[in-house]
Amino acid sequence: MGKVSIIIPVYNVEEYLVECIDSVVGQTLRDIEIICVNDGSSDHSLDILRRYEKQDNRIVLINKENGGYGQAMNRGLERATGEYVGIVEPDDYVPMNMYEDLYKIVSENELDFVKADFYRFKRSKSGSMELYYNHLSPDNKDYNVVFNPSETPEALRFIMNTWSGIYKREFLEKYHIRHHETPGAAFQDNGFWIQTFVHAKRAMIIDKPYYMNRRDNPNSSVNSKEKVYCINIEYDYIKTLLMKNPEIWDKFKYMYWFKKYHNYMGTLWRIGEEYKREYIMRFSEELKRGMALGELKKEVFSENGWNNIQSITEDPERYYLTRVYPVSMNRKVFECMDELTEENQKLRDEISRIRGSLSFRIGRTLIYLPGKIRKVIGGRRK
Repeated sequence: MGKVSIIIPVYNVEEYLVECIDSVVGQTLRDIEIICVNDGSSDHSLDILRRYEKQDNRIVLINKENGGYGQAMNRGLERATGEYVGIVEPDDYVPMNMYEDLYKIVSENELDFVKADFYRFKRSKSGSMELYYNHLSPDNKDYNVVFNPSETPEALRFIMNTWSGIYKREFLEKYHIRHHETPGAAFQDNGFWIQTFVHAKRAMIIDKPYYMNRRDNPNSSVNSKEKVYCINIEYDYIKTLLMKNPEIWDKFKYMYWFKKYHNYMGTLWRIGEEYKREYIMRFSEELKRGMALGELKKEVFSENGWNNIQSITEDPERYYLTRVYPVSMNRKVFECMDELTEENQKLRDEISRIRGSLSFRIGRTLIYLPGKIRKVIGGRRK
């Protein structure tokens, strides 16, 4: 049994996979198990994994048919043997000292889990990087102290992610904490994240960033305009889990709706324009049911958030026409402007290239345009 089992769920990420695995195999904590779950990739991801498997005996390769993120993660969790479990998304990477530092913290403090601040990043075609520091909490008092998440519903205000820390495997097994398995769905880490908070007794968040979370992968779920109701399905699943224990549901229901509201709003601005009106209508119906059951509390939300909830509940059509549609149209205008700017730049580049290739002969002016377009001005063709 190693100190940390690191699970990497892989699906069609050949462009980023080498950077990811290099960062894991190079960890200063050597006593790790690296579980790579290939979820039916159709690109060269499996070939890359097999190459690494031959080079490092700490790598465990699970090759399976495509079943979705949740299923891939659960297969990895079932195979894990380490004291603690970490997660690395295959288009992300981690600094070399991440797991050594986090293992020291969880061991010294006997924690169910520890999480750290993290970076989000984008890379341009030139290789330059935009880096954004993300704090799990805006309150410094929340950091570097042991707390009891199962008695702290307000901790659900922390930024949600499952990969910026490590979890005690015995804790995960005790409460059978797993991911929701829905083929083709996304955002199945939400349920896992909330389960860890409602059951953990000892945890800590660290005000030091480690994990590097990519935001320029066009195939990532956060960039998908077509995955409309995945988050709704996930929060139905989460509610079912929480309501199995009436005491837990009563304690966490208000913060459940806080998290649900913010994720629904994020979905609203992510999905394609053609889905937004229908999404608002469904959102309104869900809010009405929650309000009728007394599951939403004004004090939990910001003033703006509560006003949004009232508006969506009372008149979803008006909310769409006055708050969503105009913003969407403005975005389209700016997108068109960006496209025109890009096209203009391409035209300028092409004109510069053509000008550079022009041949001039004094006395017999010759203009030569490469390719299919040729025009001769004066004299005979050279």
